[in-house]
Amino acid sequence: MFDELINKLKNDTYITLETTPGHSPVFAPIMEKIEELGLQHHVDAFSTTDNPLAKLKYNALFAAKMLQDKFNKPVLATMSMRDRNKIALQSDLLGANEVDIRAILALTGDPATMSDQPHTKGVFEGDSSLLLDIISAFNSGMNHAGKPLTCKPKTIYPFAVVNSYAKNPKTLQKKMQKKIKHGALGIITQPVYDVEGAKLLLELRDAANDECCSENKRGELILGIFPITKLRTAQFLSAHVPGINVPDNWLELLRKANAQGPEEEYKVGFELSKKLFDDIKEIHPKIHLMTANQFQLAKDILK
Repeated sequence: MFDELINKLKNDTYITLETTPGHSPVFAPIMEKIEELGLQHHVDAFSTTDNPLAKLKYNALFAAKMLQDKFNKPVLATMSMRDRNKIALQSDLLGANEVDIRAILALTGDPATMSDQPHTKGVFEGDSSLLLDIISAFNSGMNHAGKPLTCKPKTIYPFAVVNSYAKNPKTLQKKMQKKIKHGALGIITQPVYDVEGAKLLLELRDAANDECCSENKRGELILGIFPITKLRTAQFLSAHVPGINVPDNWLELLRKANAQGPEEEYKVGFELSKKLFDDIKEIHPKIHLMTANQFQLAKDILK
């Protein structure tokens, strides 16, 4: 299952769909919606988020296990450095390994100050590179302290993230280099909103690989796409989310559509997003689709 996924990442079309577990003790309704729409037939894998924005959600590892068992598709389970120390990280990886949750998306995590839980403190024993190093140690049969495990775990496949925009592109290249050096097989970008930006990211990936890695240890870039169907979403991303650039023409077209009503606003936003997806797929068919659980929108984009 995972070998096939990595082969697709390196040599073929590769599309993953993000799922966000809810503030609920049940994950089944999300799977039911995916099955109802037949989304499992349109993607190569799913991912599960880990308490994004430090808001309490259903556990990403348990959700990954349920998705994987239900659809027989690999799932990238996100693990954040915010909520776990090295003991907890390694313990979770050991348990996940036996039940075959072995694609791990390593994140540093959003600040705990954003949490909906009063007086929450972040752990942050390190950034996502620490988790990548832990995974590397596990793949060698040791824990992070260098002590051999009783038996070698099944191979874990590490993924990481990077911003999609920076005033100085060299900073993105350096971040890619760091994550590749620490073992990331795939690097998922924040959402991209123009083809030229995507091409620049691919150039930076090539430079990062050439700078730091041998032929058998190169990272692949996975371009993130988050469809925008509302002006306020575009304005929020543009003004408040570092590392994302929403082009002025998107904002202007959505502003004009918004003035004509919600149906026109959705229509224009969808057309922009669908064209972006199709154009990106033409130049680099390695895509991570994020729709905040708007699964009908995901299907409309994918079909």
